[in-house]
Amino acid sequence: MQSRMTNPAFAVPGAMSALQAISQAAQANPAVSHQLHALVHLRASQINGCSVCVDLHAADLKKLGDTDRRIIAVAAWRETSWFTGPERAALALTEAVTRLSDRADPVPDAIWDEARAHFDEPALASLVLSIGMINIWNRLNAATRQIAGAWKAAA
Repeated sequence: MQSRMTNPAFAVPGAMSALQAISQAAQANPAVSHQLHALVHLRASQINGCSVCVDLHAADLKKLGDTDRRIIAVAAWRETSWFTGPERAALALTEAVTRLSDRADPVPDAIWDEARAHFDEPALASLVLSIGMINIWNRLNAATRQIAGAWKAAA
């Protein structure tokens, strides 16, 4: 497997720093843990088939102390009891925001209301922005066929 080109975030001057700044801002709210952001990022990346981000965020979760069992089960989170109410709400929101064209009402009120029951507006804004950003990263990597682990080899 070979990438098609350099990731556009590196190829366009200023793009990487701008994208990183938005991602950091999205994750700055202390009411949303780094672990929850990583769960959301892993789930969106699984949906989008972004091997770079699946690898990166599974490793992040491991470093944050998450168990292999939970990391593996993120793709089937509805079918397990290993995720909390807030995590389940965030994962459902992630799936809805990532799959906008899959239904007439892209983010149904039931999904939004469940997320809102667990997160105040600043925390919910943090999650929505974080979900949007991981979808951008996934699309950049998938479109240009970035290779999982290649960034580790270059470091």
